[in-house]
Amino acid sequence: MKRVVITGMGAITPLGLNVEEFWSGLKEGRHGFGEITKFDSSEYKAHMAGEVKGFVGKDYMDPKAARRMELFCQYAVAAAKEAIEDSGFHMEEEDPYRVGCSIGSGIGSLQTVEKEHSKLLEKGPNRVNPLMVPMMISNMAAGNVSIQFGLKGKSINVVTACATGTHCIGEAYRTIQFGDADIMVAGGTESCITPVGVSGFAALTALSTSTDPDRCSIPFDKERDGFVMGEGAGVVVLEELEHAKKRGAKILGEIVGYGATSDAYHITSPAEDGEGAAKAMENAVKEAGIALEEVTYINAHGTSTHHNDLFETRAIKKLFGDHAYKMKVNSTKSMIGHLLGAAGAVEVIACVKQMENNYVHQTAGYQVADEECDLDYVTGQGVEMEIPYALTNSLGFGGHNASLLIKKFAE
Repeated sequence: MKRVVITGMGAITPLGLNVEEFWSGLKEGRHGFGEITKFDSSEYKAHMAGEVKGFVGKDYMDPKAARRMELFCQYAVAAAKEAIEDSGFHMEEEDPYRVGCSIGSGIGSLQTVEKEHSKLLEKGPNRVNPLMVPMMISNMAAGNVSIQFGLKGKSINVVTACATGTHCIGEAYRTIQFGDADIMVAGGTESCITPVGVSGFAALTALSTSTDPDRCSIPFDKERDGFVMGEGAGVVVLEELEHAKKRGAKILGEIVGYGATSDAYHITSPAEDGEGAAKAMENAVKEAGIALEEVTYINAHGTSTHHNDLFETRAIKKLFGDHAYKMKVNSTKSMIGHLLGAAGAVEVIACVKQMENNYVHQTAGYQVADEECDLDYVTGQGVEMEIPYALTNSLGFGGHNASLLIKKFAE
């Protein structure tokens, strides 16, 4: 098995338009929540969102190319551009068929669906945009990134709802492990703060109805009442270790374990005993060949819904036993909301930055303890500590569980 390292990262988030802005926000405990501005939400049950601010697609790509992409693709291209530049590899020096792309979106473009459906009803079928399908479908994030940067290797789009970004990085890791690529540009992207997106999740009672930006996304807090929809993209460059060393790449971290399971239980609720999530974490740790006690930090899925936070807590305790109470567990979603298909990828970036800085960010907004969620969720302020390993979880509708174990790089 080949070793796989992270050599570049890029992010578009509600806290900023690059990795450093995102990290600064996390470190300071700032959130990116506010009233929805993308449409009038006054009649809706949910009013808060984590919107990306100040993004202009043509700043990252040719204006004509930007016009042919919906926001989820533009976010992916922008994050990929930053990640590739951060990694420092040059396509003209690579075999393009050994450089692949694994970028997913949980939903694709609801904007296109809404706009073209209205056109269909009002003006008839002959007025629908000829580019409707290629602007709408979720694989176009990977397609557009591949086209923009000339990546001719494996190009895939794993769609597993809220576990999409983590699965995409996990499958890219496997691709390099098994020798099918030298480099994979991997991650997730999403932009679904639209009338259909918000009303659909609200109808499921999945979204917070809070109108207080400081208390709307409060993972593990007893008063949590649902997640806040966010948007953005997270992209990492994964590389085979010897390939990275040969070109003198800066190595940010190493992926050493990947676990993926299914609850096979319910379309929206995780398994109540947390068994599926526990098994995904166990498989990731087992692949790394380390003891459970060596894992001291978990970046939780931590959505701020009643079921997720409770059942994920149970999963952590089920696997780690008494050691669970000695670990630091936090939720990045407390500051950026739930980025759906992009969430896991952005959280991988959060893990790497925390390892790099020996600092675990706080779970922001937490105030009221829940007796059933009784782990150390890093409340009040962040904690300075060495992080040799970071375990990150993503749990998606349909019962999809994905865990990645990241190690601080050492020869």
